[in-house]
Amino acid sequence: MGLISILFSDPVSFFIIAVVILYSVILHEVAHGFIAHLFGDNTALYSGRLTLKPLSHLDPIGTLMLFLVGFGWAKPVPVNYSSFSSRRFGLFSVALAGCATNILIAIIAIFLLQFNFIATNPVLFIVLRSVANINIILGAFNLIPIPPLDGSKILMSFLSYRAQESLTMLEPYGFFILALLLFTGLLNPVITLMQDLIYGLIGMLFGLFK
Repeated sequence: MGLISILFSDPVSFFIIAVVILYSVILHEVAHGFIAHLFGDNTALYSGRLTLKPLSHLDPIGTLMLFLVGFGWAKPVPVNYSSFSSRRFGLFSVALAGCATNILIAIIAIFLLQFNFIATNPVLFIVLRSVANINIILGAFNLIPIPPLDGSKILMSFLSYRAQESLTMLEPYGFFILALLLFTGLLNPVITLMQDLIYGLIGMLFGLFK
């Protein structure tokens, strides 16, 4: 469910969640560009995309989807994969970076919520819980292997070049496929499964340090 439903009933929560979503999506994209930069591709840097300024990243349709259905995206960071010495590993690393960033943000938020003085503060609790939940949802959503989501590029890194080309051909229709699956609810079980896997991994991680 999107944010529109809580705009009038709870404007404070709306503002907090909107800001959290905005910067969660921005950090997701910056992570792609930063990892590409580490692999020797400066396209994102020269395009002014390694910044936290919202206007450099916001996509009108992706932002609208965030408010309407709770899932969305920013403008994809431009990456020149041909400049990588190891194209497959570079493709995998850049694609995974965005989801990994969202999961890391969620882990930090959940870690902070373990402190009683934070968990008992109503404002901090709402903000950190929103940070954790939203970033897990974004990470789970982007792991779905449908172009142009990151999951499709992670999958591509393991496929033959011919199979990669076939999957890439779906990218112009990816938005329509995703919109159809979201509005019909067919994508919900997949997102739920991805979320459960991420929550499980985070739970295992915290269990190791208890």
